[in-house]
Amino acid sequence: SFDNADGTVTAIPKAPERILSASVAITGTLLAIDAPLVASASATNGEFFGQWADVAAARGVANVWPAGGVDLEAAYAVQPDLIVVASAGGDSALAQVDELRRIAPTIVLDYGNHTWQELALRLGDAIGIRPQAQARIDAFDQHVAQARTRIRVPEGMANIISFNGPGINNPIAMPGSAHAQLLEALGFEIEAPDPAWHSGNAGNRTDFVWAQYENLTRLTAPTTFLIRLGRENLQAFTGDPVLANLPSVKSGQVYSLGEHSFRIDYYSGTEIVDIIVRIFGQQ
Repeated sequence: SFDNADGTVTAIPKAPERILSASVAITGTLLAIDAPLVASASATNGEFFGQWADVAAARGVANVWPAGGVDLEAAYAVQPDLIVVASAGGDSALAQVDELRRIAPTIVLDYGNHTWQELALRLGDAIGIRPQAQARIDAFDQHVAQARTRIRVPEGMANIISFNGPGINNPIAMPGSAHAQLLEALGFEIEAPDPAWHSGNAGNRTDFVWAQYENLTRLTAPTTFLIRLGRENLQAFTGDPVLANLPSVKSGQVYSLGEHSFRIDYYSGTEIVDIIVRIFGQQ
């Protein structure tokens, strides 16, 4: 029996051999723990996430539909014996969960406020592969621990921003969020944004404060990490005249966590660790 995020319980009669992921955000973790994944939904652009797309291709994972466009015929065609659904988010198929449950046992997970490691253990329990899920987590933690010994963390705190510019929310990571936990494990101390900056239309988030653009000027950390933006796009932040007096801009300590850093899974997390080592590695 699996306790679902929507309050229901799913009976899984046997160890799954053909899993369909209806959530592109969960697919990376299924791949990381070597689950028997045969098909997955993609992002809204019809593509898999770049950090694990090559892995999915090598394993022959079928791309069945883009996020927001559930195709029940495609779900039947891949003959799954377990379907994985996200409870919320742009890739949630919760509205179709009853139809999906007519095809195969379907479980519902909330990935929004959980690390990929927590998600991996939940999936490991559902699929019957918890030991190999734990082994992947242990290997990742060892990689992080080794990286920490190879870097020199700059003085002062750091903040983590998903920068979108004026006229739209600019999410700032909270200490304890998945992004912050990873950087904290590497030795950084993360600046906490004021919860009062949280936009009223951003929902009940505990990992990010969805701040208005103007509130970015109130951050004080001498180091800033940007989510999503590649190194070639840092100028959008560092060259913004409104942000010119930010301590991190003035100190020249604004860095990209990579274009795949919008969501942390095993693959993007490994990329972030390697980026941090390249930036702060001791010669």
